[in-house]
Amino acid sequence: MTVTPNDKELPLVQHLIELRNRLLRIIIIVLVIFLGLFYFANDIYTLTAAPLQKFLPESAGMIATDVASPFLTPFKLTLFVAVLLAAPFILHQIWAFIAPGLYTHEKRLALPLLASSVVLFYGGMAFAYFVVFPLIFGFFTSVGPEGVAVMTDMAKYLDFVLKLFFAFGVAFEIPIATILMIHAGIITPDGIAQKRPYVVVGCFVMGMILTPPDVISQTLLALPMWLLFEVGVFFGRMVYRRDRAREAEEEKEL
Repeated sequence: MTVTPNDKELPLVQHLIELRNRLLRIIIIVLVIFLGLFYFANDIYTLTAAPLQKFLPESAGMIATDVASPFLTPFKLTLFVAVLLAAPFILHQIWAFIAPGLYTHEKRLALPLLASSVVLFYGGMAFAYFVVFPLIFGFFTSVGPEGVAVMTDMAKYLDFVLKLFFAFGVAFEIPIATILMIHAGIITPDGIAQKRPYVVVGCFVMGMILTPPDVISQTLLALPMWLLFEVGVFFGRMVYRRDRAREAEEEKEL
């Protein structure tokens, strides 16, 4: 028995109209969340700056070197948080758009992967905030020459932490990428396991590229990437066995 997509094919114009409508819904929900958070923009920035602030002397603090930074920097951060909080809704809209074109067995795999990708991205950011930030900021503020006051520009600090948030969030998606490659037949679980030494080296190279130029943050990104790769291989083997069993069943039915 051949499995076919559930929904009928739609003309290209209708697909474009549906895509436009879903993009408008995404923009509206992000805007609504942003407007709800904007009153607390300064509090959100203070919370984000807390990992560094606790290592600064009492007389020191953040500075603003641009005239508009006190407004634009919390504004930028609040918009980022709004998009982050809207991520489940955004992925739901993406899922609703592509789901009609998927086979039943693809839907059964895609939905858990979408949900897991959100959780893993949030997990990567939480790991950066609660584990990585205290370590690297404690290190940075302790190695400066005597007599040098650490007073970080608020805009540059935000760019720094957003880069780390994004790096760790993406790095935590490695299990999803591994499972998708195995499911797509690009590589087998045994094949990717044999390339483990190259993956480990690649993790440290990516840690060097995605993080600031210090050994601590590079290692703190590379090690979780390696462990998450192993998690992806483990679950990839389960997906691989299930796919082979489904293909064997379909061949019998033919």
